[in-house]
Amino acid sequence: MGVGRFVYTPILPLMHAQVGLSAGAGADLATANYVGYLVGAIAGILLPQLVRSSAVLRGCLVVLTVSLAAMPMTHATAVWLLLRLCAGVASALIFVFAAGSLLSHLRDHPAHLPGWAFGGVGAGIALSGLLVLVVRSTADWQAAWWASAGLAALLAIPSWFLRPEPAPQAVASTPGAQRQTTGPRPYRWFTALFASYTLEGIGYIIAGTFLVAAIEQSSPGWIGSGAWVLVGLAAIPSSALWAGLGRRWSRPDLLLAALAVQAVGIALPALIGGVAAALLSALLFGATFIGVSTLALATGAHLRFPRAVALLTAGYSVGQILGPLVATPLLRHGYHQALILAAVVVLVAALAAALLRIGFPHHMPTPGHPVLRSEPASGAQLASVDTTEAQAD
Repeated sequence: MGVGRFVYTPILPLMHAQVGLSAGAGADLATANYVGYLVGAIAGILLPQLVRSSAVLRGCLVVLTVSLAAMPMTHATAVWLLLRLCAGVASALIFVFAAGSLLSHLRDHPAHLPGWAFGGVGAGIALSGLLVLVVRSTADWQAAWWASAGLAALLAIPSWFLRPEPAPQAVASTPGAQRQTTGPRPYRWFTALFASYTLEGIGYIIAGTFLVAAIEQSSPGWIGSGAWVLVGLAAIPSSALWAGLGRRWSRPDLLLAALAVQAVGIALPALIGGVAAALLSALLFGATFIGVSTLALATGAHLRFPRAVALLTAGYSVGQILGPLVATPLLRHGYHQALILAAVVVLVAALAAALLRIGFPHHMPTPGHPVLRSEPASGAQLASVDTTEAQAD
């Protein structure tokens, strides 16, 4: 999934230079992928049986791989849009299936293991960046897409046998229990969290889409792809490490810190330029973007707001769709202005996260004690809640 969804970022500069792809069209292709991801995520919530089906997983692995291999077979932007849309849908379903599977089978194992498993996304980013870095020295944009398809196919082989999570067991509830709602009302904290995470979706995706192209504007070409490799390498341990820090500091404090660090990382290539700034930017961005997701979803689960994980994921996905569209008017003169915008948006997300620290309820009632809910949840949502609570606690 990391390859199929994120290899577009290091290939984008090659398509600009060799195919004449405009900056606006490049943003549209990114948006198509994010729309597909939102569609896949919603499908996984509304039809949970999709993400508990091995046949669906295998079909998505095939669709994702084929969508990469088909990109160099045409020069039609409309076809590219459709292919990136399909890649987004497949990526989302693969991710939800994998998350549910690993958490259901690692339920009784140390809490840091899910964090390392989510680092697989970072590994895919690092491998895709390394692949493009090697290919670009000897071949063109088409070879980069074909090579990425080959890499995805290789990774699909062990993924083919991933076991789905079991269907959730029905839980009996006491009549009238769902009306028992003693304890703090989490609405104001969840509102601040939702705003922060949605803004993070906008800022993170602008950087995630255009960071390589922006770095290559003021640095040698190989630096951009090399920085993307560093993003992936930094992302591999980030979820587990931020979860570990949660044993000493509160979630709101860590979320504020991660967003502030990310904003600095995004702004560096635009404000300073040069190889050192590019590599530091990649390190800070890679070390925070998965960690922010871990912390935000953990906070939502902690607040026990109804359907918190689903709502936060939807807001984040909408932010990812809006990001490239908001940045497109700034791309006429390069990518630096877009990075400045992304950094400002993430900084505003940090300010929203700071509001969480005001009276935050660090100890919420345990499910089934004073606060009881009989609302059904999909397997994907249950897996997400289990993950975030395990990682944060």
